[in-house]
Amino acid sequence: MSAPPYYEPIIGIDLGTTNSLAAIADAKGPHILGDNASGSGIVPSVVRYEPQDDGTLSTIVGLDAQERAVEFPRHTIASVKRLMGRSLADASGDIPYLPYAVTRGPRDMAAVAIPMPDGSAKVLTPQEVSAQILRALREKAEHALGTPVQKAVVTVPAYFDDAQRQATRDAGRLAGLEVVRIVSEPTAAALAYGLGSAQRSKTQPTTVAVYDLGGGTFDISILRITPNTTPGAPAIFHVLATDGDTRLGGDDADHALVALFLGELNQRFALGLPEQTAQGLAALPPATRRALLTFARGVKHRLSSEDTANASIDLGQAQPYDRTITRDEFEKLIAPMIERTLAACQRARQSAARQPGGEAIDAVVLVGGSTRIPTIRNAVGHFFNLEPYTALDPDRVVALGAAVQAATLAGTSRDSLLLDAIPLSLGVETVGGAMAKLVHAGATLPARARERFSTSVDNQTAITLKVLQGEREMAEDCRELGTFHLRGIPPMPAGVPQVEVEFLVDANGVLNVSASEKRSGQAATLQVIPNHGLTKEEVDAIEAQAIEHARNDMTRHRIVDLVAHSKLDIKWIREALARVGDELPEQQRTLIHQSLQAVEEIASKAQSDWRAVDPEAFYRAKQAMDEASIPLHEASISRSLRGANSDGLVDPARP
Repeated sequence: MSAPPYYEPIIGIDLGTTNSLAAIADAKGPHILGDNASGSGIVPSVVRYEPQDDGTLSTIVGLDAQERAVEFPRHTIASVKRLMGRSLADASGDIPYLPYAVTRGPRDMAAVAIPMPDGSAKVLTPQEVSAQILRALREKAEHALGTPVQKAVVTVPAYFDDAQRQATRDAGRLAGLEVVRIVSEPTAAALAYGLGSAQRSKTQPTTVAVYDLGGGTFDISILRITPNTTPGAPAIFHVLATDGDTRLGGDDADHALVALFLGELNQRFALGLPEQTAQGLAALPPATRRALLTFARGVKHRLSSEDTANASIDLGQAQPYDRTITRDEFEKLIAPMIERTLAACQRARQSAARQPGGEAIDAVVLVGGSTRIPTIRNAVGHFFNLEPYTALDPDRVVALGAAVQAATLAGTSRDSLLLDAIPLSLGVETVGGAMAKLVHAGATLPARARERFSTSVDNQTAITLKVLQGEREMAEDCRELGTFHLRGIPPMPAGVPQVEVEFLVDANGVLNVSASEKRSGQAATLQVIPNHGLTKEEVDAIEAQAIEHARNDMTRHRIVDLVAHSKLDIKWIREALARVGDELPEQQRTLIHQSLQAVEEIASKAQSDWRAVDPEAFYRAKQAMDEASIPLHEASISRSLRGANSDGLVDPARP
């Protein structure tokens, strides 16, 4: 692995909830930048803002900000990753545990408010705060490498959606970095594992489960690693399945301990706080909240290596709170959190088992500082019936994997080829409110799909295209990601315009949509960036409802498409009858009229209530109408493509 003469470095960055790191893969292999005798490469993901006399804010990033957080609770921002790409409503569950103020930012997004001396507040987006952490990592990398750094591969949780990934890219840009690739954290860990000593001697494909429990997020990914048995060929890393929760991590273990402490303090000393933890915390001064969180985190860390940890809090006025927390007690506190991770593991295993090579798991890799908790390691090992692989430092492995991918993109290494996957299907709304899926869940990234549509209204000059995400068959049951308009279509009969819609999901998981009308050349494009991300509950609901309602959804979708196609066919047949009907024998005209009437009656009934129609009977009636009209079509000179969108677009791929 050698650098070209004019080498522009691309670094790998793990932008974590608790800690962040930068790494590079060079002739020495992947290694953390800044890990040396004079210091650690780990940068705590903490930023302190200090108001200046001129109304600006200076920043302190990392260890100093972390160590003095109790002194400056409202000016010190930590765990901001849990706010990235989320609306204020989405973040409401985290806000009580944050000593700093969270407020409404642009587009109803969650933002932080820094108090100023004059009583006002500076509102900063999570991207701006994250940019300070990324800038500190970039400067650390430049110092270690002795050269400017302008490009990076940045990791995100596998279940980060479009908004959260885009927010991460924006943070990089604000830090002066071009984010050339976004890689899922467990996938990055698999890259580091796959190129490590444990894998170098293997000649057969290996299926690896990566369990990634960090400070604020959880991911489980199952990958198939095919080694490079041919000289010069890369090892292939293919993501088979992924699942997770962007609001579950070590912070939640801290919150469980805080709830325990707060409840006992309130009861023992009659503090008069609301019994609900969130309300009780909100009633405390910011410094006290910060101290409780810091104290809980220390207890959690001690219980990872010791059987007990002493909790001692001095409330003043001769009110000491002394408590010994046992490991067993802590394990019971976090048991629900562990169960949530294992439920995600089960879903990922079931999904992976449907793909070649995904039936059996050969190895389990632990990632994230929270996997140091013994009960978590034991639970994961028991679930997969495998001893977890722990030789890689769980705090550093993601950054090392990001550096491996960065080296591939920089052209300094061809050891690996990464094939990531898309978590939820993407499509558009068609006439009648159906969801036409263009890119299906599990598709390998980057993914591209095209489909042709048309109008169902005469002289339609504009089309509104609604882009959807989800697994249900009807648009109303899916999430709308964005809407755009294709205008300037020349007036034409329904069914004649040829609108080609293309979905392109890039390697970063960001969706770009384009549409063009082939006859006129009119085109429109859209980069789909939803206002806020999907919560874990929303993702679970999407998947569960898709399974629960699958049969009804598919039946409804079929009937909706039959109605749309029938209406368009009836229009064409009646127009053709008016033009050339007198050329047909009376018997043929009578048969056509009878079949038209039969289909019109069923379509009218279906529009009133789709459940009142038998889809098979509807299909047979339409098929009979189509067959009866064949002589008419043969006599007619007008024959058009069929299809359309949400303003009257028909999906031609459906019957």
